[in-house]
Amino acid sequence: MDSLVMALAFLVSMLSTTFPQVSPLKVCPKCGTMEVPPPLSTNSDCGDSSYKVYCNNGVLEFLSAEGMYYRILSIDPCTFKLIIAPPRIRKDICYSSDLTVGGLRIDENSPFNISTRNTVILLNCSENLLLSPLNCSSNSLCRLFEEKVSDGSACRNTLCCTFLKDASITSRRIRARVGGCTAYTSVVNMKPDEFPGFWNYGIELQWLPSSLY
Repeated sequence: MDSLVMALAFLVSMLSTTFPQVSPLKVCPKCGTMEVPPPLSTNSDCGDSSYKVYCNNGVLEFLSAEGMYYRILSIDPCTFKLIIAPPRIRKDICYSSDLTVGGLRIDENSPFNISTRNTVILLNCSENLLLSPLNCSSNSLCRLFEEKVSDGSACRNTLCCTFLKDASITSRRIRARVGGCTAYTSVVNMKPDEFPGFWNYGIELQWLPSSLY
């Protein structure tokens, strides 16, 4: 019996050495009314600092590589995803609020990237886009956004295009620029048959699982 106990103790010791225990990450405090689940981190003593988000005056935000803050609308830690608000479009001219920094760009070293469930609507585009594989036709879903949603009213009667974000297109950028498309929005899990006012507007980001959690 003693030899069996010693053998089990040795086995447990070996397993502990081979598979060291990882301490669970400390959960960050709420930001306003929004929970901040691990591995997301709002400060250095909670979460995993590689998954940095920001609590600014009670509003949880994601910071792009260009220094623009985007409000976080929802978080699903079970699927490693969150949704940020798309940039505002000016009422007087078809420009996105992040046009000056070239749109949304996520750092290459970030654990976050743009998921494939986003249908991106590009607005006020140059005719160069007609040579692209994007849907810039008169029946593109972007036309419905311009015509039926007040946020797109400044972009009416301009060239617009729509595409589904997939692996063939960079997963870390949605570009906005003069000479290309000056504004954009995004819809998560697009349902074309729904009225455009009911579409789920946002940009869904996904993250790689943390090694600390």
